[in-house]
Amino acid sequence: MTEIIRKRAERVLVIGAGVSGLTTALSLSRAGFEVVVAAEKDASQCVSVVAGALWEWPPAVCGYHHDQISLTRSKGWCMESYEIFDGLAADPSTGVFMRVSNFYFTHRVEQHVHDQNKMNELAARVRGFERDPGLASANGVNPTYGILDAYRHLAPMIDTDTYTGWLLRQAEEAGVKVVRARVSGLLREQERELHQAYGVDAIVNCTGLGAAELHGVPMYPLRGALVRVLNDGTRIPKIEEAHCVSHDERNGDEQDIVFIVPRGENLVVLGGLAEPDQWSTDINLDNHQPVRDMYNRCVQFMPAIGKAEIDPVEPVRAGLRPFRKQNVCLESEPGTRIVHNYAHGGAGFSFSWGCARETVDMVKSFAI
Repeated sequence: MTEIIRKRAERVLVIGAGVSGLTTALSLSRAGFEVVVAAEKDASQCVSVVAGALWEWPPAVCGYHHDQISLTRSKGWCMESYEIFDGLAADPSTGVFMRVSNFYFTHRVEQHVHDQNKMNELAARVRGFERDPGLASANGVNPTYGILDAYRHLAPMIDTDTYTGWLLRQAEEAGVKVVRARVSGLLREQERELHQAYGVDAIVNCTGLGAAELHGVPMYPLRGALVRVLNDGTRIPKIEEAHCVSHDERNGDEQDIVFIVPRGENLVVLGGLAEPDQWSTDINLDNHQPVRDMYNRCVQFMPAIGKAEIDPVEPVRAGLRPFRKQNVCLESEPGTRIVHNYAHGGAGFSFSWGCARETVDMVKSFAI
């Protein structure tokens, strides 16, 4: 009997040009694959550029990743990304910065088991970890806000516009071909046609909310918005560190997140908003009270923020975080040469490099 010799897939179609799609495409190319990216939107128009883009140990500040299997896997993904971002921060052209990130609590960390577990897990993994309830007063937090505990550590903070441009250039210089195209319908039902149309042996789905159509699974958005304020040192001293208060689940659906993060050299972004199943991104300080409340909450938390000038060119960015009930989907579809890499929610940057590496491993396992 003649032995059938199988070889690995050599050419890959990545669908989607957000941070997950471009990071995956670049990682595949560096692993020796020929890669084409098909995306309906230019990278600069994807939801990735709206992201807060503060690296966080899961679950993130918005607090909507709860599935324990997904959380366990995501810890490895985010640490892989942490190390890569740490290296990229040495090059200013990447838009990646390693800065101090402060997390504050209105209770002692030990009083909530999930807060204690999160602190203990990240303390041994990140650089510069320090727990100090005095951080609130030292950093100008309003003493009436009720902060009782805090810790800080070094974390990647990403200028999404600069980084997305850098990532796209890196992919193209590595030989990745990016084409503007919309792929619609279940991927498993058109796999052969896509292989032929793009000349590929495997497909990776990085479409975020679009995965509902391509994978045939329920998805929902968690709408977010960021108010952008100038951080050039004229009206207030430059903010060089991030300041965050996570959602307290005891408050139910109340919007209570505080998210103050320096963006690049001359901006600070203020959040956070987490509105499930809201699809419109036409929201701003003038037409949506929760955006005004979000801004006021940050000012109440750190009063100096109120003196900063709101960006006159682009005061607010809004976007839709891609979620599903089971949280992140990173899996190969049985009986196909399709890998799904989506539903990262508000942690797309934090998970990007780790998920990309695992995706490369899955694609390598495909034989043709």
